[in-house]
Amino acid sequence: MPIRRRHWLIVAALFVIVLVVSVPGSRNTILRSAGRLLVVSPSSLKSADIIVVAIDAQSGGTLKAADLVHAGVSNRVAVFDDPPTPADLEFIRRGLPYDDRAVTSTNQLHLLGIQNVEQVPRRTSGSEEEGEILPAWCAQHGYRTVVLVASADHSRRLSRILRRSDRASGIRTTVVSSPWSSFNPDSWWTTRAGIRTGIVESEKLLLDWVRHPFS
Repeated sequence: MPIRRRHWLIVAALFVIVLVVSVPGSRNTILRSAGRLLVVSPSSLKSADIIVVAIDAQSGGTLKAADLVHAGVSNRVAVFDDPPTPADLEFIRRGLPYDDRAVTSTNQLHLLGIQNVEQVPRRTSGSEEEGEILPAWCAQHGYRTVVLVASADHSRRLSRILRRSDRASGIRTTVVSSPWSSFNPDSWWTTRAGIRTGIVESEKLLLDWVRHPFS
């Protein structure tokens, strides 16, 4: 997308936010609706070949994945590999103990009673990469139905990304949001961190809609 076009989209989004905040009577209702646009609606889950914890889901995603296993959705969970940062590599070089995010998630799942845990290898932390490597990894391992647990603020956009990937791969992925995400769609505008997340994710979702209007 041209830089100038992207710039005007951001300006337009910020203008709408400022306009909404300036109207006290309907502010909370509109902002709550805007927050819920970022979150996929809960869907009825019967069964899947595997449950995958998204890159950004962290501990909240681990908890939700464990609950889905105990609810009978699947008996196996996968977490994304966590490539070390330069600081992590320095810890390793100095012989200091280092547990990456994937190891932490795996240990948490074991403590929650989930023993069948796999790792999905990756190179970076981008959500677009999830749409590229997850279908390929699932096809390689023979998984045709997948439940992906994501953070609430990221779930709508991730669902759109994977919907496009699924058309090519033939894999059916259902995205669910973790109820323990730090982002609360009903009160995101009341904290500085929530405002930052809401604005950034709204911008990304808007750009995804513009680039892929029929996802």
